[in-house]
Amino acid sequence: MSTVISVRVPKWLKEKLEMYGVNIADVVRKKLLEELEKIEEEELEKQLEFLKKSLEKRLDPYELAKIIDEERKKR
Repeated sequence: MSTVISVRVPKWLKEKLEMYGVNIADVVRKKLLEELEKIEEEELEKQLEFLKKSLEKRLDPYELAKIIDEERKKR
């Protein structure tokens, strides 16, 4: 499913793009997708940072290393 988006641009810009054979709709679609990907990537980075901080409070790296060493010795 798709929807229509209208954008107002200066007449000279549209004319120049058409003169060079630019498919304006394709360019707009591509740029909108790029912007969405950028926003989603930034959101994921924020979520990962939050999880990292949450886990740092729960896991002591030294305690984790101790547990790993003990498990290895059991083998």
